Amino acid sequence: MNYLDVRHFALLAISHMQYRKSMNVATPISAKAVTDATRVGHTVCPHDCPSACALEVDINADGRIGRVRGANANTYTAGVICAKVARYSERIYHPGRLLTPKRRKGAKGAGDWQEIGWDDALDEIANAFIKAEAAHGAEAVWPYFYAGTMGQVQRDSIERLRHARKYSGFFGSICTNMAWTGYVMGTGALRGPDPREMAKADVVVIWGTNAVATQVNVMTHAVKARKERGAKIVVVDIYDNPTMKQADMKLIVRPGTDAALACAVMHIAFRDGYADRAYMAKFADDPAGLEAHLASRTPQWAADITGLSVEEIEAFARLVGTTKKSFFRLGYGFARQRNGAVAMHAALSIATVLGSWQYEGGGAFHNNGDIFRLNKAELMGTAYADPNVRQLDQSQVGRILTGDAEALRGGGPVTAMLIQNTNPANVCPEQRLVKHGFLRQDLFVAVHEQFMTETAEIADIVLPATMFLEHDDLYRAGGQNHILLGPKLVEPPETVRTNLFVIEELAKRLGVDHMPGFGRSEREHVETILQASGWGSFDNLAEEKWIDAQPEFEVAHYLQGFGYGDGKFRFSPDWQNGPSPNKPPKNVGVMGPADAFPKFPDQVDVIETVDAEHPFRLATSPARNFLNSTFAETKTSVQKEGRPELMISPVDALRLDIAEGDVVQIGNARGDVRIHAKIVEGARPGVLIAEGLWPNKAHLDGEGINVLTGADAVAPYGGAAFHDNKVWLKKA
Repeated sequence: MNYLDVRHFALLAISHMQYRKSMNVATPISAKAVTDATRVGHTVCPHDCPSACALEVDINADGRIGRVRGANANTYTAGVICAKVARYSERIYHPGRLLTPKRRKGAKGAGDWQEIGWDDALDEIANAFIKAEAAHGAEAVWPYFYAGTMGQVQRDSIERLRHARKYSGFFGSICTNMAWTGYVMGTGALRGPDPREMAKADVVVIWGTNAVATQVNVMTHAVKARKERGAKIVVVDIYDNPTMKQADMKLIVRPGTDAALACAVMHIAFRDGYADRAYMAKFADDPAGLEAHLASRTPQWAADITGLSVEEIEAFARLVGTTKKSFFRLGYGFARQRNGAVAMHAALSIATVLGSWQYEGGGAFHNNGDIFRLNKAELMGTAYADPNVRQLDQSQVGRILTGDAEALRGGGPVTAMLIQNTNPANVCPEQRLVKHGFLRQDLFVAVHEQFMTETAEIADIVLPATMFLEHDDLYRAGGQNHILLGPKLVEPPETVRTNLFVIEELAKRLGVDHMPGFGRSEREHVETILQASGWGSFDNLAEEKWIDAQPEFEVAHYLQGFGYGDGKFRFSPDWQNGPSPNKPPKNVGVMGPADAFPKFPDQVDVIETVDAEHPFRLATSPARNFLNSTFAETKTSVQKEGRPELMISPVDALRLDIAEGDVVQIGNARGDVRIHAKIVEGARPGVLIAEGLWPNKAHLDGEGINVLTGADAVAPYGGAAFHDNKVWLKKA
């Protein structure tokens, strides 16, 4: 470890993996470092990340922001933020930021625009919606959004307009489903031990998340445990990434084989006496059935599946089995594979077999969504939501816009869309279908964005949006335990508008502005949510900056019982009827091959396994300096990432006569992509890694990596399996 400051760390280790880009980690900037600022503003990072970091922002005399740093006083953020957010002035003052509404002049995607006024733009959107509804019914309009760069109010107000007009529903499937479902199938609730307890653990298992790149605060607390307690850090992932380089024990598994490793660890726990039988008798549904099932799930069986050695599996099982305070930090990698729900549940089950939940610094944590209890009924207009309105799957936008009857739920076409806060023309799977659909001449698309994203480029109307420092909003942190206020700190450009403004103005033009929830400011919405949820008031939160919502120890660790009625952890969950925080509505039902899921934790190959035609597995892992498609527009982030590259093991490169920097071609039934080769030691033979969601246009042929990813619904409740692709590889 190299320490830049006694209070912070930087993960700068360089190893044999030949990354071209430097391994800078957190950019911990001291809160003392105030230079030209006239005041310091307090806010929260709005980006689609579990950390939701508390921020301090220097506001200069000219009303512009200066340095951005983590808030030292927030016990989770602990003064550390990622480098890309520390550079936020580069984004908010970017010369390419959208500043005026635009109307398409020429062909879709041709880049021929004319500036128009806000009233004209909003009139055109409203008229397009009315026209679509008259021709095909209200469900022809599909408001489309996600978590991108907004908090609760700015993000979710679009749902109020949807419900008021009975537009097509939006099933938000793309990010969380497999991980959330797998966790809650076991625990019965989406909560867990205080994530700050990682600092009190004796073993921290970071499984399914490259935290150095994507959740740097996980490393804050894990490294603290190692420094202060001599704790061991174990990392389980599919390649030798920056987090792996911080591990005391590295476990590089083949993609989609996590459950096999977990089963072998539990097999050893029962075999060698690490299993806490008394704990399971009190808190688990069928430990005897699990033990019998795992009798054949030996280390050798798992080694053959995962690519690990028997010795590695035995050592891992012994470490967590002999360490009471083992903290399993389970990430969103589980939500990127078709067997992800089963794999998450299997990894989670280890903590129950060992009884790790009983100890401070022990147990398993994924997300704290259930602890916040935010009542957003008025904000989202749920009182007038119609359960009979069809729900369309966010991940299947390509299929929906190209007329797939199943994806359309048997209904009519989508002919009008308002898109806020997301970039489906870049981030969604089956990109060739997505692009084809968006280029339909009968489809009207309005995009409200901060930059001319690839989705905005193929829109009919583009509206400029505010950034988080320019409006009020409320945030909660899935990966930690705080509710945070993000107040307006600086004035936006005169010509940009908030998400809420657009929704309110459309409501007026569409005749629904009299319905409950409309006509309120951001502050009024925040006040209503806080009061209805029992969290006080806007003014109180503005003074306190955040609320620590972490439940007491016994609740967080399920020592008063798990979330099911009988208080029992489910080793044997009901995969087709069990709970999930994002369960599809009844008019959608169970999705994917759920009937193939096992009774107990097990390896289940509902993944894209290799075959003679497709001998490689491809994962599209996140990059350090991008967050999904965000930050791919900022100069420094692009410079640090370099260019789109495909990580290939030396074994595969030698066999295929591929050299560093060669242009290679990868493909499957969905399409093919040309990309530069990067020869690394960090991936197993047969595994390819495309790190970072680059814009399509950054690739050699204008098509990006999501050409190769599938949008088939993942069992049991949907999702998009971005790291689960079989492909062929050859020199271009």
